[in-house]
Amino acid sequence: MKNIKRLFDFPYYQLENYELEEALVTKYDGKWIATSTRSYIDQANQISRGLLKMGVNANDKVALISTTNRTEWNIMDIGIMQLGAQNVPIYPTISEEDYAYILNHSESKYCFVSDKEVYDKVMAVKDQVPLLKEVYTFNDVNKAKSWREVLELGKDNSIQSEVEALKAKVTEDDVATIIYTSGTTGKPKGVLLSHKNIASNAINSSTRLPTETGKAKALSFLPICHIYERMLHYMYQANGVSIHFAESIEAISDNLKEVKPDVMSAVPRLLEKIYDKIIAKGSDLSGIKKALFFWAVDLGLKYKPYGQNGWWYEFKLNIANKLIFSKWQEALGGNLRVIASGSAALQPRLARVFNAANIRVMEGYGLTETSPVIAVNDMRDHGFRIGTVGKPIPETIVKIAEDGEILVKGPQVMKSYYKDEEKTNEALVDGFFHTGDIGEIDSDGFLKITDRKKEMFKTSGGKYVAPQILENTMKQSRFIEQIMVIGEGEKMPAAFIQPNFEFVIEWADRKEINLGNTPQEIVKNNDLISRIEEEVTYYNKKFGNWEKIKKFELTGEIWTIEDGHLTPTLKLKRRNIKERYLNLYNKIYGY
Repeated sequence: MKNIKRLFDFPYYQLENYELEEALVTKYDGKWIATSTRSYIDQANQISRGLLKMGVNANDKVALISTTNRTEWNIMDIGIMQLGAQNVPIYPTISEEDYAYILNHSESKYCFVSDKEVYDKVMAVKDQVPLLKEVYTFNDVNKAKSWREVLELGKDNSIQSEVEALKAKVTEDDVATIIYTSGTTGKPKGVLLSHKNIASNAINSSTRLPTETGKAKALSFLPICHIYERMLHYMYQANGVSIHFAESIEAISDNLKEVKPDVMSAVPRLLEKIYDKIIAKGSDLSGIKKALFFWAVDLGLKYKPYGQNGWWYEFKLNIANKLIFSKWQEALGGNLRVIASGSAALQPRLARVFNAANIRVMEGYGLTETSPVIAVNDMRDHGFRIGTVGKPIPETIVKIAEDGEILVKGPQVMKSYYKDEEKTNEALVDGFFHTGDIGEIDSDGFLKITDRKKEMFKTSGGKYVAPQILENTMKQSRFIEQIMVIGEGEKMPAAFIQPNFEFVIEWADRKEINLGNTPQEIVKNNDLISRIEEEVTYYNKKFGNWEKIKKFELTGEIWTIEDGHLTPTLKLKRRNIKERYLNLYNKIYGY
């Protein structure tokens, strides 16, 4: 992979080494449609020529917004970057106000969107974005310009020599993309990532990909606008992995069975949901089947890698795999070699139970500013340790500052924040990127994340509280879907809790409790409040007295990206949530 210097080198490397008939595969109208490596490159060149005719030059910005990952996005990505222009991917779920901000801040000339919903949101703010010339769509949308018009414009290959000349001028240190971080507070920051930043990350992360090159399939569904999934796409291309795009989060279980992937990425929230559904199905069993199911789960929750539990445990685990866990594997397609988990902390119990079931969930760690991977677990060569994010990838230096902050240096560290010298200088000091995360490195070189530096707070008694640890522990309860720990400057920690309404309704039916009909009625039910209090008390036992959750309030709505509770990567928007439930906050602390 030494020849890969720029991101548009990846498909050409694939053509030379693995030429695939199914390089990119998207489902249209119920049918999987494959694009070969050759067609991928040909269409990317058509886009380059079309954009060139439309006046796009080096360092111009083109925005891409898609509700799902799809072949067209990847073709556009390569087509834009071959001109030395920059791709500005935007989350589809953000507000119209944020659309306007990012399109203006990035100075995007054109915008390509997936469907009518996104098109309408962009068109609603287009008059606020003076530099935006036109909006094109991938799906056919009434009165909208289609991306096929750009392909058609680029059919004339007489100017391919101009494209080649522009390609030749692009160096690995040039900016490839501007990625706007979703941010838990304030306006999004534009992260400038070079070709080298992302390409080196894809190549170095390849050392942790345990699949057979040239033969494997990946299922892609985490948002491509996020650097994690996008970097994986380049990594897959370099390793000859056929990329299939999931239709949606709702269709993912069907897509897994259809595609039978060898590799996929996930966020902990998805793994939690998969686990909860598996447990719910097990709870519906009866007699010996139910007893066997929970015997296997209990065994899985005690899992340690590399036979650390001894031969008798491994013998029982082998039986559990044959009787119970093999069905879990089948539900995920039957071929999964690895699930790369990132974006947030993974509960150790999930790492244990999935790995016990031979579903290799490997947790990693990174940020948009580090393109993104810093460290990742790998089952091979004793490179896996539960409760850690693995060892740093090649060429990456990680050190822990005196205050516990994780500092990173390597070829993946961003160039800067776009148009923000002050924040750049705060984040990049002496070549090290300050992650804002707190962690430690054990004697064997495994990195462990303990909390977000900015999210830790002191109570009025001067004691530090690390909310993420509390939150991840409490979310092990089937009653708790989301939780945010509060208490900065207050006498005690407390929490807002969004119940798992689906499970709570099942529980109430079994107990013959009348909860009411709406979430607002449900959260006022005293039986439910008492039951969740039992859960909080149980999990509180693991913590010191100063950090136990002393009070909580249930919220009568589901926390969503659209309503501003969560970022597009499903992190808590703490400031928004606190403001939204200020009445509950005041009730807890007696204001």
